Amino acid sequence: MNISSVRMQLYLGSRALQPAPAEVVDALVSLEVTNNDRERDGFQLSFTLGKHQQEYRLLQRGYFDPPNQLSVELLIGARRQVLIDGIITNHQINPGQRPGQATLSVTGEDVSLRMDLDEKRTNHPNQADSTIVEALIGAYNLTPDVTSTDDTPSENQRLPSQQGSDLAYIRQLADRNGFIFHIEPGDTPGTSVAYWGPDVRQGTPQPALTANMGPHTNVESLSFSFDALKPVEPLVEIQESDKDTATQIAPRSSTRQPLCAQPARALRHTLPPNTAGLSSGRAGARAAAEIARSLDAVNVSGELDVLRYGRVLRARRLVDLRGVGQAYSGSYYVKQVTHTLRKGTYTQRFTLLREGQGSLSRTVRLA
Repeated sequence: MNISSVRMQLYLGSRALQPAPAEVVDALVSLEVTNNDRERDGFQLSFTLGKHQQEYRLLQRGYFDPPNQLSVELLIGARRQVLIDGIITNHQINPGQRPGQATLSVTGEDVSLRMDLDEKRTNHPNQADSTIVEALIGAYNLTPDVTSTDDTPSENQRLPSQQGSDLAYIRQLADRNGFIFHIEPGDTPGTSVAYWGPDVRQGTPQPALTANMGPHTNVESLSFSFDALKPVEPLVEIQESDKDTATQIAPRSSTRQPLCAQPARALRHTLPPNTAGLSSGRAGARAAAEIARSLDAVNVSGELDVLRYGRVLRARRLVDLRGVGQAYSGSYYVKQVTHTLRKGTYTQRFTLLREGQGSLSRTVRLA
């Protein structure tokens, strides 16, 4: 595969997305998109600027006026992939020292930004957390992928109270249930899925990243870090009204299947704050969330040769890795991918995670 097999389509719009005009595409110098598993995705584009009657033409047209929408779609061979559906938040101009050297940088974040613009004070009586989340997501033209929760408190028991933006409250509810929340670009530009649920790392891995295997090698660099102090064992205690002493709560069983044969053992014990007044179920969820956040003792960073790999490596999914020995080969979770496109080049920097060492399988997925 060569770089001519990679095509990019840029979409812009204040209300409805439309293919970017030719003058925008022709002025594009570079594009960088970062997909994260927990934080907001982000993008940055760089353009050359030309003047028309003493004004910069691209700015005159209003293409990059915040909060315009922007979407990036890649076509690699026959595979289409939307890298981001986002909102423009900032642009910067560098006039340069000579004619023709002026550049424009445009930055922004994924569409979850809209959920973080307005702070609120409101209550959500007689509703389960998942019901609240579905209602909040539904106000933003997103497709909800919400895991149901069965704790529906009456107003006499507990009154769910929101003080802050919708995004902050959704993440607060996710943390309370041991869940995660993120926005995933949809199959077509302008559509995004909002996931609120367990951190489940399952499914068919993406084709293998390969190192040290001659013509089969498709990664440019790799580095491994094993942090034995990362895993923790939380000690969660609650104070029940009918007992004089605190009760220690065992964490709920993790929904995550280990990706390695030898997960790192927890060497540290923590005391999560503000757990005394929780129910036993919520305290168990808090402990499980604390464990899940700390499990990933192994961190892998590297850079991918996209043309050899033949597709887009996607964050928030599994991928196989081979050619690095029994201790570190096998399946990993893709935490973050940064895509960098310039004329004639396309690279991906990535971060992979898992719980420890040792592969669970002697085979990997190649295609």
